[in-house]
Amino acid sequence: MTNEKTFDVIIIGGSYAGLSAGMALGRALRKVIIIDSGKPCNVQTPHSHNFITQDGKTPKEISSLAKQQVGAYKTVTFYDGLAISSTKTTNGFEVKTQSGDTFTGKKIILATGIKDILPEIKGAAECWGISMIHCPYCHGYEYRNEKTGILANGESAFELAKLISNWTKNLTVFTNGKSTLTKDQSEIISRKNVEINENEIHSFGHNDGQIENIQFKDTSTISVKAIYARPSFIQHSGIPKALGCELTEHGLIKVDMLQKTSVPGVFAGGDNATLMRSVASAVFTGSMAGAAVNRELIDDEFNSMMVEPEKEKALI
Repeated sequence: MTNEKTFDVIIIGGSYAGLSAGMALGRALRKVIIIDSGKPCNVQTPHSHNFITQDGKTPKEISSLAKQQVGAYKTVTFYDGLAISSTKTTNGFEVKTQSGDTFTGKKIILATGIKDILPEIKGAAECWGISMIHCPYCHGYEYRNEKTGILANGESAFELAKLISNWTKNLTVFTNGKSTLTKDQSEIISRKNVEINENEIHSFGHNDGQIENIQFKDTSTISVKAIYARPSFIQHSGIPKALGCELTEHGLIKVDMLQKTSVPGVFAGGDNATLMRSVASAVFTGSMAGAAVNRELIDDEFNSMMVEPEKEKALI
């Protein structure tokens, strides 16, 4: 905990994006607080990939080292707890936590992540992030050439089938009911030897999250090593909506190339603002948000020193 209550920047969320933003701002000598509840979305993912220098490390290894390095900057403070609300004030923003603490800051960076809405299939939650996966760039190499499934239908199934066929030729689309793929789509993926299975799924048989088979409602089973899915999601925190941040059609926080949201003084980075869900992407967007916030603080400071033309004339 901290006795300090006023900061240049409040970062809500202390995973990869939040820590990356914190490092950029710490190196810019900014007084920063990172509020984190300690519940990252990849908590049960065994290994992280496709991030140079850290390939194959556990997510916890990467975040722990990052927190240690960010903590070396004396102007950065960590707060263990859940931010539950934020409001605009005259000079910036006020953030309240579940424990009743209140902090104020000139700017806010939202690194709050998203919450996946997993299919209501027995075993899905236990397999998610382990063998039920979303990104072939993060996990596809480990399941290359293995018997693999895709849990999707329609356009999403078609696009995923094209993508995943790069990593394995032993691929089946499980539509979990009647297929909504068009005739042309079905014919195209069948030419790549991608099968389509319309059986309704009862459960995923697994061993500590490692999927072994798909069990159908008609009691039949099919063995697979991994299954790709793109579940729907919602913003993990209600703070972006409460602040008035505009969302994209996909439900992500709308940001520009500097990670600015539609609300002045509010920036966002990480999974809550991009479809590219990876550690590398989160680190980049967090670093960009941190640098952009620092530049905006500098501009604010210099703009406040500008003399209005009318006042300048009066002084002559």
